[in-house]
Amino acid sequence: MPRSDNRAMADGPSLRVLVGDASRMASQLIAGQLRTSRSPRFETILPVCFTSKTIADEIIRTQPDVALVSSVLQDSSFAGYSVLRTIQPLNLPTRFILLLEDCEHDLVIDAFRSGARGVLSRAESSEQLSKCVYTVHRGQIWATTRDMEYILEELVATRPLRIVDAHGSSLLSKREEEVVTLVADGLTNRQISEQLKLSEHTVKNYLFKVFEKLGISTRVELVLYALAQNHRSDPAIDPVRMPQQTRRQSATLPSVIRRIGI
Repeated sequence: MPRSDNRAMADGPSLRVLVGDASRMASQLIAGQLRTSRSPRFETILPVCFTSKTIADEIIRTQPDVALVSSVLQDSSFAGYSVLRTIQPLNLPTRFILLLEDCEHDLVIDAFRSGARGVLSRAESSEQLSKCVYTVHRGQIWATTRDMEYILEELVATRPLRIVDAHGSSLLSKREEEVVTLVADGLTNRQISEQLKLSEHTVKNYLFKVFEKLGISTRVELVLYALAQNHRSDPAIDPVRMPQQTRRQSATLPSVIRRIGI
């Protein structure tokens, strides 16, 4: 059976973290580092073995707050990506961090494309490990400056296009653009509501509309979109015109709600 640290927290519920590394010993070492944290405190879960299928099955069964999964597992050097891609369509509340041996350009980009909310180098300290898990749990993205540079390079290389509707107008209203900017800054819905002096419910409604208009379903995709907007400098780029019928229908809203955890 999976192992779990069941110690109670004195100052509130602990964060449930599934740890999946290439071996039980390696996973136990990471779990032990997390359990040394006093604020926040972590309850760790280890799968019975460390293949991509077993780890994915355990995440589906236990639905931890955060899953910290190594790119290297028992079945292959890139099996961790398979775990993320298996879970991504299921709209689980679990947020993912991919543990990388080397944070190279393609590995980082593929991690975020596969649904990771953070990437962490194995060389990082225990303190950074705890901060990473807590940050991702709070709905923010964990990436180094170099990781973000990789993302920007990828956006420039793919020459992102300006998205307008069939009449040539921007898809987003001024208020929606403000919400997108604050999401990209890592703010939670509550923090956005406080800054814009709106109710949290209104912020959620704005996010639903933005997700529908852009045809996306995760905050990571929204951040990438925002970065693309901020780094467009070529006036020769033609806008992509999106007719009304290409947008997602309202029936997809429940899926969007589950995906962003609000």
